[in-house]
Amino acid sequence: MLLEIKDLCIEFHDHDVPERVVNHVSFSLEEGEILGIVGESGSGKSMTAMAIAGLLKRHDLEKKGEIFFDGKELLHASRAELRNYQGNDISIIFQEPMTSLNPVKRIGWQVEESLKIHKPDMSQSERKRRAIEALSDVELPNPEQIYRKYPHELSGGMRQRVMIASAMICEPKLLIADEPTTALDVTIQLQIVKLLQRLNKEKNMAVLFISHDLSLVKRLCGRIIVMQNGDVVEQGATQAIFDNPQESYTRELINAIPKLEKVL
Repeated sequence: MLLEIKDLCIEFHDHDVPERVVNHVSFSLEEGEILGIVGESGSGKSMTAMAIAGLLKRHDLEKKGEIFFDGKELLHASRAELRNYQGNDISIIFQEPMTSLNPVKRIGWQVEESLKIHKPDMSQSERKRRAIEALSDVELPNPEQIYRKYPHELSGGMRQRVMIASAMICEPKLLIADEPTTALDVTIQLQIVKLLQRLNKEKNMAVLFISHDLSLVKRLCGRIIVMQNGDVVEQGATQAIFDNPQESYTRELINAIPKLEKVL
């Protein structure tokens, strides 16, 4: 078992009344598996992902439960321990690449950043070679030219591919994709989904795909977890849930998928 979440609770204490945003969530993820977490905004799916990646603030929240990654408990690990995993064994892609990429740094510098942290003995020329190779792996044209560009010189879809290349540079065991297609048009969304499928197969990398778009999740994921108001309301094989959803909330999500009607 690569990832195992046990009874995860996240409660914010930055207001007068504590707010529980993740409530006794438990699930697991096998090596090489693609698992989807779906739910509307505020359902707790991104908070769950942030907890796995060790990116939650510590002073204004309470965390309970356990997160085991490769046998190591990470929810209560020190920051020094988490840094060994972040960007190395566990990488994350965020939904808006323009706010995640540094606008004043060239693409190559940003793609190489994880290598500088986790592989400090690697030479500059080797880092550059690996970065260009990563840009090529995500099907960016002319990766040598993109290596020298700034984020504003690229389209939204190209920036998202750069984010994937940056996340993949250290060949992680787990890739967390948090709404990675939200800001993209439908055609580019499909391209990103196909890219994640290919990388999953080629690298045997587990993917945790977080989205409110069930049509994308159905195409990509073998299993689905449905979240509502911080709770897991349903989980199981993707096709089984689409064929026979057990919860009314799941049925409502499925019914919300736009359907093309025949125009007479």
